Amino acid sequence: MTEAIRFLTSLAQALAKMSLYADGHPTRGRAADASFAQLRELQKVDPTPRFSFLGRSVVYGDRAIRELADWDWSAKLSGAGIQRIEFPESVDGDEYRRFLEEILTSIALVAGAEKIRSEADQAQGSPTAIRFGAVGVRSSQERSQTIEEVEPTEPPLALDLTEEADVVMWMHDEVASMGRLPLLEAEVVIDSLVNAMHQQANAFVPLLTLKEFDQYTTTHALNVAVLAMGLAEHLGLSTREVRAYGVAGLLHDLGKVKVPVEIVQKPGALTPEEQAIMRQHPVDGARLILESDNRLDLSAAVAFEHHIMIDGGGYPSRRTRRDCHHASTLVHVCDVFDALRTHRPYRVAWETNAVIDYITQRTTTEFHPDVARAFVAMLRERELREARADAIDGLAIAHSVA
Repeated sequence: MTEAIRFLTSLAQALAKMSLYADGHPTRGRAADASFAQLRELQKVDPTPRFSFLGRSVVYGDRAIRELADWDWSAKLSGAGIQRIEFPESVDGDEYRRFLEEILTSIALVAGAEKIRSEADQAQGSPTAIRFGAVGVRSSQERSQTIEEVEPTEPPLALDLTEEADVVMWMHDEVASMGRLPLLEAEVVIDSLVNAMHQQANAFVPLLTLKEFDQYTTTHALNVAVLAMGLAEHLGLSTREVRAYGVAGLLHDLGKVKVPVEIVQKPGALTPEEQAIMRQHPVDGARLILESDNRLDLSAAVAFEHHIMIDGGGYPSRRTRRDCHHASTLVHVCDVFDALRTHRPYRVAWETNAVIDYITQRTTTEFHPDVARAFVAMLRERELREARADAIDGLAIAHSVA
């Protein structure tokens, strides 16, 4: 951990010095060389180090660096869309310098510093093997092209949530094959979704449209997370609570990784035996979450309760009657809304107004009245904007996380 802290300190020093001097100034080269030397020291104990930046929090591998809590450069990097950095064992000094220049370009674009941007663009040569970017990371060459496309005068018609969808699919695969929930990746996805929701002064709700039925679990998880956070914000909850409700929404159907795919994607009605298997997913999901991290008690409660109605109906059945957690009542209405407005093998999607009517009619029985009214009000105040998730060329960085 000490070598990791020394390296990050040298990285910040190099970026700070390089931003002060013109291209070609010897101080820039010395700063880059000093930081590269610290990277080499780190690679003696960790040949392929990787870092994550979540706001002001820094994660090295899978461990948070408490000594760098509230580190300013973490906020700068994540604010510039650099949430992950992964170094290959074979990186050389020239590649490292190009990497630093690209980092400066990203930060300059956010700050609007055209002079720094121009100098950094001129200094870039061939792509570097160092992988960095937001959530799912493409090659640095692809990243440079993406940077140039940012700065539209008007927002795009459809937000691109491809990388977030790819990470969620990988998370589900990890849970299914390894029984391990990658919490760090879940938090990074939520961080990215929050940014997507607030790209304009007036917040909106980006929702994915299902293209293939086998993508439903991924699409639904992202949509419920976004809807839950939008509703939590509408109700005036704290930033911490909004994020926690988002994580709970993202993980609410995690237990479905244990349900056979032929049941999940069955085009017709389920048999009683198949229904029993499907209705086990809230229990399985809560257990998977708690076994992965017992601090996720809120997400576990939501996974267990998100199919329970306000009048006690739904499933799983409970021996004693008690109210569900507030987060569960929020996720429940978001879950139903997205499920009904999505095409399924056994029915067509409902129109949004029809879903709103359904929710309104079932207040006091299925949905908590206050939550249902707030949800409908939120939908009327915020724009529902279509988002897309295309196939990714190449491997997202999350796939390489052990």
